[in-house]
Amino acid sequence: MKLNYSKNFWIIAVALFFYMISFNLLLPEMNEFISDLGGENYKGLIIALFTIFAGLSRPFSGKLSDLIGRKKVMMIGMIIGAIITALYPFSGVVLFFLSLRLLHGFSAGFLPTGATAMVSDVLAPEQRGRGMGIWGVFISLGIGIGQYTGTPVKQIFGLNGLFMIATAACLFSGVLIALLRETLPNPQKFNWSMLKIQWDDAFDPSVMPAAVVMFLSAVSSGIIFVVTPDMGMYLNIENKGWFFGVYVLSTILIRAFGGGISDKIGRRKTLIGGMIILIISMTTVAFCTSVVVYTAGAVFFGVATGIASPTLFAWTADLSKPERRGVGSGTLFIALEFGILLGSLSTLVTYNNTFDSIPIVFLFGSLLALFSLLYLIWHLRYRQSNT
Repeated sequence: MKLNYSKNFWIIAVALFFYMISFNLLLPEMNEFISDLGGENYKGLIIALFTIFAGLSRPFSGKLSDLIGRKKVMMIGMIIGAIITALYPFSGVVLFFLSLRLLHGFSAGFLPTGATAMVSDVLAPEQRGRGMGIWGVFISLGIGIGQYTGTPVKQIFGLNGLFMIATAACLFSGVLIALLRETLPNPQKFNWSMLKIQWDDAFDPSVMPAAVVMFLSAVSSGIIFVVTPDMGMYLNIENKGWFFGVYVLSTILIRAFGGGISDKIGRRKTLIGGMIILIISMTTVAFCTSVVVYTAGAVFFGVATGIASPTLFAWTADLSKPERRGVGSGTLFIALEFGILLGSLSTLVTYNNTFDSIPIVFLFGSLLALFSLLYLIWHLRYRQSNT
C-alpha cells in the first residue's frame, strides 16, 4: 500500500519531537535537583504533580481543540511549557519547584492533545495504525534523546544551561506549530463560556476500552520515570538516562511495524502481544542484578510500548466520532496521566531509595500490566469492537 502523508503530518511529528526533547532533557536530573533542595523523600511527586495537572487540563484542551482549533491548543501548551522551563533555575525551595512541576503538567495537557486530534484528522482510516506508529517514532525519539542526553548536557553546560537548552527546544516546537494548517472545519472564536466543562466534555465513553488498557499499562511508565535514574547509580551506570536511550532504540524499530500490524490483525490482538512483552519487561527489571539484564528489560519495554502506543491511539481514533476526536484524544491522555500518576505515587510506598526495594516496585507495574492483558482477552471474547 502506498503511504501518502500530508505536510501537516510531518510538521506535527517534528514539532512533537522537539517538545518531547524539551521536558525529557530535565527528567534524569530531577531526582538529584530535588535532593539538593532537601526534598529527597518527595521524588515520587516530581512525576505525580506533573501528571495531576496534565490530567486535569485534558477536558479543557480536548473541548477547546474541537471548538477553537487544534493549532491554537497546541500553541497554548507550547507557550506555557517554555515559560515554566525557563523558571526552573529560580527554584530555591522544594515547594516552589514542585509548584512548577504542577504547572508544567498544564503544558503537557494541551499540546499533545491538540496534536493527536490533528494527526487523527489527517490520517486515512486504513493507514491510521501505520501512521500513528510513524508519528510515535518521532515522539519516542524525543523522549529517548532527551532522557539520554540530559546528563551529558548538564555536565557540559551546567544545570542552568540544561534549562536554557530545554526552553529553546520548546520554543522551536512553537515555530513549527505556527507553520501548521488548521484541520478543524470552521473553528470558533474563543469565549470564556467554553471553559465551562460538563461530563461529556471531559470523557468520551466510546473510547473506554482503549482508555482502560492505557491506564493499566501506563502505571509501568510512571514507575520507570521515577526509579530508573536511581537504577543507573545502583548498577554503576554513569548516564542516568541509559534505560531510555536503550528503550528508544528498540521502540523505533518496532513502532511503525506494530502500528501497521494492527491495521491487519486488529487493535486488540496486537495489544495482547504488547501487554505480554510489557509484563516480561517489568519482571526482568524487577530482578535484574547486572547491566546486561537491566538493558534487556529496557529493550523489552521499548518493544512493548512500540506495539501498544500507536495501536491505542489508532483504536481511539477508530472508536471516537470525527467531531469528538479532541475529547476522545483527551480521554485517552487522561487515562495515560492517571496511570503514570498511580505508578509514580506507588513508589512513595514501595520504594525506600534502596536497591533492595526494586523488586516490589517493578512487580507492581507487572501486576497492573497483567490486569490489562486479562481485560483485553475478555474484551476480545465477549465484546464487539470496530477492530
